Amino acid sequence: MLREEGIELQGSELTLDEALALARKRYKWMPLCAVEEWTVLDAIVTDAERAKVIAAGCQPMFMFAHKVVDDEQRRFEPGHWVRSSMGTAFKEGYLFETRNTVYVLLGPGHRKSASIEAIFSLF
Repeated sequence: MLREEGIELQGSELTLDEALALARKRYKWMPLCAVEEWTVLDAIVTDAERAKVIAAGCQPMFMFAHKVVDDEQRRFEPGHWVRSSMGTAFKEGYLFETRNTVYVLLGPGHRKSASIEAIFSLF
């Protein structure tokens, strides 16, 4: 599934330090995790499922990255992959929010649709 390109997007083109500083100004208390080689995955859901997800304060989308660059809370080692929990917002083209973390998307990436099963089968 990840080999299929999807829609090309451009994350932050700032340096790591600049991108994290801008994200920190916007998100004072949320942990930040900077990633590269990322894909925003729009989950294919029914209208009823979408309504439940939205009622819970989320959007049916996830983020997968092949490369963690920096994780403030040291949950993920640099160079490792990460799959987010369900997203709550995708802002400015490079800030992917979940309830627990803001992922700062660096450089080029993709966006594509996928089934929930395919998303959870990643690594």
